[in-house]
Amino acid sequence: MRPDLERLGLWDEDWARRRFLDTYVPANTDIIEVDEKPMGVIAVRSEVDAQWIEHFYLDPAIQGRGIGSQVLRYVMDAHCDARPFRLAIDRGSAARWLYERVGFVHLYDDSNGVDQIFGAPGTAAART
Repeated sequence: MRPDLERLGLWDEDWARRRFLDTYVPANTDIIEVDEKPMGVIAVRSEVDAQWIEHFYLDPAIQGRGIGSQVLRYVMDAHCDARPFRLAIDRGSAARWLYERVGFVHLYDDSNGVDQIFGAPGTAAART
């Protein structure tokens, strides 16, 4: 997250820490393991009208190998119901291609000036 916020001229360590801690719920979070080593995390926050993918972080050492796509598809299948999936990414984030590749589309830019909101269908049939 830091490189994107630095690119946008918005990096503030205290703000970033608060933003993370205000939304982090351990019960919603899964550890991503590769070769039995923790290499990332991903969380799903359920709301009445959507399921939010949050805190999806992969160690840079394993990025670019398709692992992120596999994890995202697995998590979406595991939480699949009629509700759509939503996520927020920093404006201009390189992660956008990953989300678009698995079916997310840009919905709108958040009024905070940082986040872009993306959505994908909730049902497995609609995503295939």
